[in-house]
Amino acid sequence: MAGIFVNSREWFINMFSDIRASWALFTGVGFIMLANGLQGTLLGLRATLEGFPTTVTGIMMSAYFVGILGGSMTTPHLVRRVGHIRVFGALASLASISILVHGLFVNPTTWILMRLITGFSYAGLFVVSESWLNDRASNQTRGKLLSVYMLVVFGGMGGGQFLLNVANPQTIELFVLTSVIVSLGLIPMLLTARPAPSFGLSEKMSLRKLFKLAPLAMIANGLTGVAHGTIWGLGAVYGQQSGFTLNQISWFMASFTIGAILFQWPMGIISDRIDRRKVLLCMALGASIVCIIALQVLPGSFYYYGVVILLGGFAMPLYSLCIAYANDRLESDQMVAASGGMLLAGGVGLSIGPVVTSYAMSVFGPDAYFVSLSISFLLVVLFSLYRMGQRAPVSVEDQVPYIPAGHIGTPVAEDLAVEDVMQDFRVAADDDDDDDEYKAE
Repeated sequence: MAGIFVNSREWFINMFSDIRASWALFTGVGFIMLANGLQGTLLGLRATLEGFPTTVTGIMMSAYFVGILGGSMTTPHLVRRVGHIRVFGALASLASISILVHGLFVNPTTWILMRLITGFSYAGLFVVSESWLNDRASNQTRGKLLSVYMLVVFGGMGGGQFLLNVANPQTIELFVLTSVIVSLGLIPMLLTARPAPSFGLSEKMSLRKLFKLAPLAMIANGLTGVAHGTIWGLGAVYGQQSGFTLNQISWFMASFTIGAILFQWPMGIISDRIDRRKVLLCMALGASIVCIIALQVLPGSFYYYGVVILLGGFAMPLYSLCIAYANDRLESDQMVAASGGMLLAGGVGLSIGPVVTSYAMSVFGPDAYFVSLSISFLLVVLFSLYRMGQRAPVSVEDQVPYIPAGHIGTPVAEDLAVEDVMQDFRVAADDDDDDDEYKAE
């Protein structure tokens, strides 16, 4: 008993030490996500107010996710050439400039291009931040630090929604505020005294090979990307078309994040104890049903926000569940390589979602927002049922630990989660070796 207490005390000391050493990272990421949350909602709302066609707005919001995908793949090469500090500073400046250009030149073509550049810049900022986090985490605290990181990400995204009420969205003030917040996030990162970490590129797996190894994980991840892209890309557009006030739009978008924070870890614990496919199926089914319920509840009412929180709780952890299930089906030496395929599948879905749903909204009205989400989740349910009839489940004992990975991934975030899982494999292997030595004696 005393040994358990000592080990727990040492764990908490190490954990606190790692968090304290990473305060600049968490502060910088918090500001960046605060700006990201504000900007995404502001652009969707302003585009609607300016009379942009709904389909054009969907293409613009989709451009962000295309940029995210491109930046995730390009930034590691840039980092290896010129280093973390220079890449982080350059991309933060690029993100700040692109935000201001949105406010200066209000037309669809410019906004689509700037949204693409913004996504590219943010992806690079995430890659650099997460690689820094990986370097500062110990084997014992990596998973917990990643959880704190994701809490900061979700908290920043949610908090950014309420800044929408600071000024009139039809003026340039909110664009300037977003640019200022990005610049504030740059300061603690550039002033940190810790040296930049080493950075390596892992081998990546093609979508074809990933589909052969873990078809459910790949397809479900792509469909989850369609839903997440719709939620974040067109939520403000739906709110404006439905007659929401600014405050109601802020609470509507923040409710998804609140649900993610409340459900992410409990769902992970449950998925570690039963067949992961059943959890994936039930959560997707729950999300699909809640979308239909949302159409029956009075928008802006107290119960309405409760429904949206529930939807966020079911929908947001699906990305992490897909990664965990993919790892269940892979050998330990395949996990890191497969993260690239999962990233690509999710990125394709994120890019497609706003375009398809915006077209549906332009034809059938704002209710198509929730109908499209419901269909995306229902397709996850149907494909899960199909795969459950084709393949035996992974035993609970052989399932890898669930690690929260947010709603938009980067190669480093996924590699971080995989590294934490692989550490468990190493510990288990060491224990087996010790048992073998004991038996030999």
